[in-house]
Amino acid sequence: MQVKKFDVLVTGELNIDLILSGLQQLPETGKEILAAKMVYTLGSSSAIFASNLSALGVSVNYCGCIGNDDFGKKILDDLVAKGVGINNIIRSNTLETGITVAFNFEQNRAMVTYPGAMNELSEKDITDAMLCNARHLHVSSVFIQPALKPGLVKLFKRAKNAGLTTSLDPQWDSYEKWDCDWENLLPNVDVFLPNTEELKNITNKKNTDEAIAALKDFANIIVVKNSVEGAIAFYKKEVIEQPAFINDDFADAIGAGDSFDAGFIRQFIRDKSLKDCAEMGAICGALNTTAYGGTTAFTDLHSIRKLVQKKFNYTIQ
Repeated sequence: MQVKKFDVLVTGELNIDLILSGLQQLPETGKEILAAKMVYTLGSSSAIFASNLSALGVSVNYCGCIGNDDFGKKILDDLVAKGVGINNIIRSNTLETGITVAFNFEQNRAMVTYPGAMNELSEKDITDAMLCNARHLHVSSVFIQPALKPGLVKLFKRAKNAGLTTSLDPQWDSYEKWDCDWENLLPNVDVFLPNTEELKNITNKKNTDEAIAALKDFANIIVVKNSVEGAIAFYKKEVIEQPAFINDDFADAIGAGDSFDAGFIRQFIRDKSLKDCAEMGAICGALNTTAYGGTTAFTDLHSIRKLVQKKFNYTIQ
């Protein structure tokens, strides 16, 4: 029996986040506003997930695409610092690394993304060797990866055929078309992790109950994230309502959903109950909001355990 080198293979977009916080309002056309704080850090849903999952003590490998530039070097350095495997990251000499500029106003935010090299990653870049060297596959942000999205069904079928468990966080569709072959994709996704608005748009339904009903015949575990309202996890007839953990030291919410994913999948690959997975997801989402940027609050497992115990009176096993 082959020994897997990594617990999780993450494949998806890679970009830098430039976060402007302390705004008095969100930007308006023709006007200039000032920010009280700026953070330049590792961004992208997939990379935040991978970085924080690794900090939680899970071995993580990454496949993505960056440019051969300063932004790309920053991404590689940050992933290495968190213990994420980078040997399968593609470095392009012709494409630029992507960047997202985020504007934070209280608990609201607006974002502008330049995709750059993330446009080029395709299903063919994820080799059988990568899949066979991992126990679980995670993909995020499918709508902003035009070369990857057409091959998603094939990729997830390959992963399942190789014996991996799988998860998918669709993220927002910047084009607001929400088109994907869901009926053939979701049977191969063990854990589907949309937020409430994404789920309603994907299913074209008005509320969560109707949206779940539209997917239940061909989906597996569905976890619906709803910010400070918490999350609801559905699997067959089991329903887990998970309240959010309240953070009195709120910095920003960038990456909170990705951190929820990291906590959930950490427990999922350890065969924990749906309740345990949802609770760990909620703790990690709350922890994320205690510091600016998507990865700042996640240092190493020992420090995370101490911080979570202190702030939320919760013990991470």
